[in-house]
Amino acid sequence: MTEPAPTILLVDDEDSVRKVLAFPLERDGFIVVQAADGEEALRQFAAHTIDLVVLDIMLPRLDGLEVCKRLRATSTVPIIMLTARDDELDKVIGLELGADDYITKPFSIREFRSRVRALLRRAKAPHTPGEEQAERLEHDGLVVDIPRRTVEMRGAPVQLTYVEFELLRTLAAQPGRVFSRRMLLEALWKSADYRDPRTIDVHVRHLREKLEAEPRTPEFILTVRGVGYRFRER
Repeated sequence: MTEPAPTILLVDDEDSVRKVLAFPLERDGFIVVQAADGEEALRQFAAHTIDLVVLDIMLPRLDGLEVCKRLRATSTVPIIMLTARDDELDKVIGLELGADDYITKPFSIREFRSRVRALLRRAKAPHTPGEEQAERLEHDGLVVDIPRRTVEMRGAPVQLTYVEFELLRTLAAQPGRVFSRRMLLEALWKSADYRDPRTIDVHVRHLREKLEAEPRTPEFILTVRGVGYRFRER
């Protein structure tokens, strides 16, 4: 029995943009649910089983940042944010609110399709083909259950976004190994193209806020100055 096609919620207030983006997605076999404003986006998300959200920042009624915030309050669905200008503030705020990736308009359809496929592929199959890894990672009260994609800290469940989970899994699976930001981008998306390495810093900060007793003096995810990050050795 074949698996149902992934469903993508595409949110943009411009009808022409939605048509341009929906066409290649539907051609690739995805189901596309569309919304023209923030309130409609939330209604559509509640009415369908959504596998990924493509969310424009500039929306009427509720803007994309507020929609992202509300979705993150109840869901870990992967979110790609669209911004109409090369605005670092837009990107960072989107990531701060829990977006997994961002793309700046104008962009090529090839790049857009690549981002969507990469995020869906990683969300569906977190294990890299041929990669041998324990199904359960435990470090001093931190438990990462790979197949169930759950995290507990000293017995209490911790809700992580897709990217936060993948980032934690990558680091915790190899304690002591130093990862550069580029290495982490490639581990998460199989490519560092088009992505600012500083986005890793935002996701690391989120992880620390959720896992560490004192995020400013972390015990688990350590900074290697001038290089990147490593997970503490046992």
